[in-house]
Amino acid sequence: MDDVARVAQRLAVLLSAGVSPASAWQHLVDAQPPGSPRPGWRGPAEEPPLPTARIIRAAATAGKEGDSIADAVAAEAGAVGGQVGEAWLGLAAAWRVATMAGAPLAACLRELAASLRELGRLHADLAVALAGPAATARMVMFLPMIGLLFGGLMGFNTMRMLFLTVPGWICLVSGAALMLAADRWNRRLVSTARARDPTPGLEFDLTAIAMGGGGSADRARALVNDTIGRFALHRADSAAAIGQVLELSVRAGVPAAELLRAEAEQLRRDARAEGQRRAAALGVTLMVPLGVCVLPAFMLVGVVPLLMTVLSSTLTGF
Repeated sequence: MDDVARVAQRLAVLLSAGVSPASAWQHLVDAQPPGSPRPGWRGPAEEPPLPTARIIRAAATAGKEGDSIADAVAAEAGAVGGQVGEAWLGLAAAWRVATMAGAPLAACLRELAASLRELGRLHADLAVALAGPAATARMVMFLPMIGLLFGGLMGFNTMRMLFLTVPGWICLVSGAALMLAADRWNRRLVSTARARDPTPGLEFDLTAIAMGGGGSADRARALVNDTIGRFALHRADSAAAIGQVLELSVRAGVPAAELLRAEAEQLRRDARAEGQRRAAALGVTLMVPLGVCVLPAFMLVGVVPLLMTVLSSTLTGF
């Protein structure tokens, strides 16, 4: 997210200074020093990450040859995937909407950069909130191994009982099945707690950009719908909400773009709060697979073989 925001901000500065769009992308290519890509991009003196460098070069090539810059960015972004790919697709969509609507590119890119930084903070906050519960889920998966180690330290040959006897094999297979179920359950819980919309508020931002060209609301919405479909962007159920904002702007006689951007910011704040709530709830819901799968697996692999070894030794002694 941050890399895309940096590119958008630098493009906005170059375009504000009177540089043509094609030349702006070429300047970003020329600013990249030769050498291997680095894992992070902190300034112009460093090589940007590989996907970023590839997308910049593709956009510059498209601009030089007179092709669609937005399509070139979107084509490379599709190979990136994930949240970063969605951010690049958002930049491509904003570029296309602004170009076709006749909106000022520099101002649109500057506003998009601010939105992308906000989205980056949102995903970073959610990742931090999920780090603790996710680490807990990974740690409890080692409980059965701890049980085996504990039995060995006590001087009992639990490994022989577990691997060389029929009851041991039954415990081992049952415990492995329970641990596999727990792993899949934990992964699903963590995945569900992650952000459901990678770019909340993007459709509002794109509509605001389209309205900046001075066209009608219907034309702006049609352009945004066409762009979202063209680039296969993630789409939330926001058509009704956008319509309400546009109606409010007409009734109140205020610029629709400002209302749309305010609504987009509110959606991102709501997404951050909802993500933090899901992360807090995850710490509780992870206890369910722990009790249903991991603890029984711990008993089957770590405790039952130990008890069987103790009983076998006791009976042999008699």
